[in-house]
Amino acid sequence: MNRFAPLVCPISLLLLTACSEAPKKPAEAPKPAAPVTGRSALFSMYTSARGWSADIQPIRLNSIALGEVKAEPGKAGAWEVLFVSPRLSRARSYTYSVIEAPGNLHKGVFAGPEQSWSPGRTKPFLMSTVKFDSDEAYKIALKKGADYDKKNPGKTISFVLETSDRYSNPAWRVIWGESIGSSNFSIYVDATKGEYLETIR
Repeated sequence: MNRFAPLVCPISLLLLTACSEAPKKPAEAPKPAAPVTGRSALFSMYTSARGWSADIQPIRLNSIALGEVKAEPGKAGAWEVLFVSPRLSRARSYTYSVIEAPGNLHKGVFAGPEQSWSPGRTKPFLMSTVKFDSDEAYKIALKKGADYDKKNPGKTISFVLETSDRYSNPAWRVIWGESIGSSNFSIYVDATKGEYLETIR
């Protein structure tokens, strides 16, 4: 019987080792929410909004700056779009936010109430025409607005994407300021071709 004793000890040690828990790694702190580009947010909202009406088209997209989210060139913590449904003659706003935030902003895509709509001056545009993203539009605009940007460092940069009578394609309006009304400098960039269009002072 003693001849099996040398085998028992190693097996027992293996069983004890297997049963003991491996040391736990310290929990990593959650990464702060990162801002996203306008086109990325637009497509997320479009995918969700097609459940409301399959014929939807965007009419206006704008960025929403969030103090809790670190700013990055050409990106924002939240975006809002107004979709229209020609079939229903209705419009509906949607938001996309990377965090829960004041102002009825919820993480992910959130649908707003419906409202009546009829064709007017501002026309909807096709999703396929948005080939250049907000971060690309920012880089193009910055080349033309470099002097103004240097004289106004750290200024909030806002974005609006829509059509107008002036241009054949939807255009990004890169705004130095929190809104069009509070800004004295903005630049239009063609969202389809990625070309500089105009500077507004």
